[in-house]
Parts: sequence; structure tokens; C-alpha cells
Amino acid sequence: MIDDPGRYLTAGPRVGLRPYTPGDAEEFTAHVRASRELHRPWLFPPDHLQAYAAYARAMDEDPAREGFLVCEREEGGRLAGFVNINNIVRGAFLSGALGYGAFAHAAGRGLLSEALGLLLPYAFGPLGLHRLEANIQPGNAASRALVRRAGFRLEGFSPAMLFIDGAWRDHERWAITAPP
Repeated sequence: MIDDPGRYLTAGPRVGLRPYTPGDAEEFTAHVRASRELHRPWLFPPDHLQAYAAYARAMDEDPAREGFLVCEREEGGRLAGFVNINNIVRGAFLSGALGYGAFAHAAGRGLLSEALGLLLPYAFGPLGLHRLEANIQPGNAASRALVRRAGFRLEGFSPAMLFIDGAWRDHERWAITAPP
């Protein structure tokens, strides 16, 4: 059953993007717990209700963040993952840092590729950004392939860039800019 596209900020044939809501906490955290093996050691989304509440609130209230749930339209809107734009800087920079994750049941099906294809026109249109950057640990081949398919280019390497899972991790910097 395909759900109502009017509930989404933007929708494609298979997925729709919509904001986080408090009502998504149980489904989101259950999918995160079921996806631990897929996400680690790259990603640590909230896996319990209290952490989700703070996370969703920050996406809604922090002007330097925009967050969206990726929903499977043919599954009545079941959550497939998430895409976020963090560290949004206005002024002359007009940039943000992309974060994303698929849930295990949705991984490898192209749903995040479709979601990024929906997010980019929104980021470069209504949000008014000029640049998006994705910082990816070098061993995360799936993430590197995802951004490459979306048109991101490899711009460099940052040793010991982010503190993740108890250690400073190297990252590749991938970026895309708004079309001219």
C-alpha cells in the first residue's frame, strides 16, 4: 500500500522525507537496535526513547540542523533510515554537514540513494545552502559509494578528525555544491 505523498516534505517513487516527531520514538529506536551490526563502528544513532526525544527535539529546535526521516512509501511510511544536515553555517559559507543512515531492513535497496536525490534539491533550494559536506571514515565503503552516486567529489583527508567510539577517527571529506 502506497501512502499519502502529502505527508512528506518531498517524496519520490519509493521514499518520502519528513521531519522527526515524538511519535516516531519507538519505531526509530527499535530499528536502531536491530541495525547495530550494520551501523557500528561508523554510526551511533539514539537507541532508547529518552535519547531519541533529545535528538528529535534538537532537529526541530536547533537552527543549525535539519533532520528528516526516510520513509518507505510502499510500506505505509515505515521508517527506512534518516538524513540530516548538521552544522549549518549561513553568511558567506552557506554550508552544512551531511549525516545519514539506513536501517538494516532497508540497507542495500537504493532507498538512501533516492533519499539523497530528494534532499539535495531541498538543501540547495528552499534551505539556500551552497555546499554540503560528508565526512566518511575510509573503511566505510558503502557510505563512500552512496555519496559518490549522489555526485559528491572527494576533496581530501582529515586525520583524527572526529572522536567516535572512544577514538579519534580519520575521515575523507566529500562535498557537493549547488548547481550553477
